[in-house]
Amino acid sequence: MTMTQSEAGACWEANAETWTRQARAGLDIYRDQVNTPAFLAMLPEVAGLAGLDIGCGEGGNTRLLAQRGARMTALDIAPTFIRHGRAVEATQKLGITYMEGDAADMPFGDASFDFATAFMSLMDMPNQAGALGEAYRVLRPGGFLQFSILHPCFVPPYRRVLRDADGKVRAIEVSGYFDTIDGRVDRWWFTAASPEERAQAAPFQEPRFHRTLSAWINLVIATGFVLEHLGEPRADEATAARHPAVADTRTAPLFLHVGARKP
Repeated sequence: MTMTQSEAGACWEANAETWTRQARAGLDIYRDQVNTPAFLAMLPEVAGLAGLDIGCGEGGNTRLLAQRGARMTALDIAPTFIRHGRAVEATQKLGITYMEGDAADMPFGDASFDFATAFMSLMDMPNQAGALGEAYRVLRPGGFLQFSILHPCFVPPYRRVLRDADGKVRAIEVSGYFDTIDGRVDRWWFTAASPEERAQAAPFQEPRFHRTLSAWINLVIATGFVLEHLGEPRADEATAARHPAVADTRTAPLFLHVGARKP
């Protein structure tokens, strides 16, 4: 039976306190060293535009968009994430409005935003079609959506990094690409979390809703968007040398970035 949106939201609410603390401590190295820099490099100019960040979490990436001059609204289903985002806004005023809400039933009027982003959030939602449909609805004509997800081809339901004895990545082993996963809960820690950190904090519980690459692209097109860009970021050699954990992204991409526009 498919997990409901509220059940998926409960998983993220349970994650939110630890996630906020660890992400702000720099433990999300894949995000900080690979994913977000590449996402921002692909992003069109946003200065002066009204933007919506869908599944904003504690607001780290939303703040980066606001620092680029966008007037940001941030939406997340987990109240603890919204509380932490508002706490930062109270002291570091960037003009961000944080709102609790369901991405598949957004509390905004039609054509409210010039652009929307979703950093690593759509893949964790049961109703991906609903979320994309709502993103389309709240965008003005000519507005764009850019989102990132785990790469469907290289992070299917089973994935393992194979390393040589010296720790060098040799290959990525994958399986289950064609399996439809509707709410399997994966438990994991940030790669950079120390044994002491793992001893004091429970692993994250992430609801997975895997779809094939073609299913994702066809869903974007069926919603009415026009595809403009695809990105498959990887760590450069210097970053992989400084942070060996992310060196696997040089063998096969961990993330997929999609840029699309509402006609």
